[in-house]
Amino acid sequence: MTRQRTSTLDSARPLLSHHDTDDDLLWQQQRSRHYGGTDATVARAPPHVNDDDDDDNNVGDDDHDDGLEDYIMHFDDDPDNPQNWPASFKWSVVALLAMTAFSVTFNCISLVPLAPSIVRSLTPPPSSDTSTPTPTPSPSLKSASVLLVTIWELGEAAGPLLIAPLSELFGRYPTLNISNLLLICFTILTATATSVPTLILSRCLTGLAVASNVLNPAIVGDMFPSDQRGSAMSLIFIAPLIGGAVGPAISTAVAESVGWRKVVWGVVGLSTFCEVLFLCLFKETYKVAIVKRRVMREKHSSRLASAHDAHGHLGGRTTTAYTWEHGTSTSAGSGIGGKSKSKTSKREAWKKLRDSVLRPFLVVFGSGLLMALSLLGSVTFSYFYVVSVTLPEILEDKYGLSGAVKGLCFMGFTVGSFVAVLTCNAFLDRIYIALRDRDAALTQPCSPDDCLPKEKPEYRLPLTILGAFSMPFAITFYGWVAQLSLPLPLLLIACGLIGANTMMTLIPLMAYVVDAFGLVSASAMTGVIVSRCLMGTFLPLAAAPLVDSFGYGCGFMVFGAMSLALAPISVVVFRYGERWRQFCKYSRVE
Repeated sequence: MTRQRTSTLDSARPLLSHHDTDDDLLWQQQRSRHYGGTDATVARAPPHVNDDDDDDNNVGDDDHDDGLEDYIMHFDDDPDNPQNWPASFKWSVVALLAMTAFSVTFNCISLVPLAPSIVRSLTPPPSSDTSTPTPTPSPSLKSASVLLVTIWELGEAAGPLLIAPLSELFGRYPTLNISNLLLICFTILTATATSVPTLILSRCLTGLAVASNVLNPAIVGDMFPSDQRGSAMSLIFIAPLIGGAVGPAISTAVAESVGWRKVVWGVVGLSTFCEVLFLCLFKETYKVAIVKRRVMREKHSSRLASAHDAHGHLGGRTTTAYTWEHGTSTSAGSGIGGKSKSKTSKREAWKKLRDSVLRPFLVVFGSGLLMALSLLGSVTFSYFYVVSVTLPEILEDKYGLSGAVKGLCFMGFTVGSFVAVLTCNAFLDRIYIALRDRDAALTQPCSPDDCLPKEKPEYRLPLTILGAFSMPFAITFYGWVAQLSLPLPLLLIACGLIGANTMMTLIPLMAYVVDAFGLVSASAMTGVIVSRCLMGTFLPLAAAPLVDSFGYGCGFMVFGAMSLALAPISVVVFRYGERWRQFCKYSRVE
């Protein structure tokens, strides 16, 4: 009875780990079969996933289940379960993730204040022929400098489509380390670029290799239960904020003295140091991969023992090995059957990868709720790049600043973001628990020993509502401070407000998505990240035309009006999200 109670408590928590492959669905089926019930708060598996008619994807086959059933039933109490690791080790992993995120953010943001000067330095000088008039600067230079800043996000939009499914097929450890090595190689390409197109391409490829955005929340979900994940998720945002704060200041100071390429080579050294730590200290956290590898090791040992026994009894003519996937015996001498099985396994692996790449689009376009939240989150996130591409020009033209002083002004955005992260860290879990217990007291007047409080992902959203409705005023305030050339501290306060509202909106929104979409949370988060990155790449390109046409004040009022029109989405989801989720098969609860 005690075991049943513990299992029910565990299954009642909304999932935050980014697992939505067929193996994860099998995992949930076996847990439900063993514990006698289904998770009341986790989205059920879409019908097509468990279709018994699909021979290539029959995860519900009993013969296949038998090989993993014992491990799945007892893995909750297993010391190899990441949620059972010592707290000190789990928080050490969080610190390692934060350090890597710091290096990635430093890589991304360090070239932001240098972009105009880098583009000018790589652009061929005009002809020195005195018979022709001196040409005016190309109007494409400004667009190239903006694209140099935002193209990183285009790469990050494509990366999650492969990184997330690969991590679910092969595990977090190999996927994360290979991505980090590719990021180092592409950063070296940036440091050696000799033309603007090559530089822009290298920045796009570097963004493509970034794995922290997708895998950091997934790894946190692997290690922590639902009511402890808010703090860990908030903390992995702090180090990137520090990188965003010191990156522009350090890069502008170094570029002034030794050139921008030394800045990039410094990033290469920092990324290499983080990768060495990952190779030495990080362990696999994806429980499906852990169990599979354990089963494979035991199968291999059993096969060796069986082969030894068969060789002793049959004179070495044939050996018998147990095929765990189907529970049948096969002859080791059957070469044709072995090759056929190998080809089938490869086809199934590629099918899984294909389905995983396509699943984010199916999940996003299959859920109106997720599309609405993606739009709100992506527009909010893009204001970081809107500020990043306009602030250098404002500081130079309106305030006459340059060099390291200009880089220090970027800290305003980071300070505001840091305050918001601390706020989320302090109140996100508390608000969730308070709303859950309040509703439980109102709707479930029963003994604590007989019932559990109902978990609702919508309890994550109050801070998102606050950030969404504050953002229109912050972005409009920023524009009018620049338009009227008000004192510099007011401009920095405006940047801080934009940063605070950005994080206040996004952190609870991400927690809501992974809670609400349960088994397909990885695909749901990937869809949100892709839309966010696409918006962050292209929406800032509209800033310069708006400023040229209407000035900073009225131009940024357009952005403010856009945010004000999207802010009610957070309230609608908070009030009606539970019912709205029932219209989508990926977020419907049983």
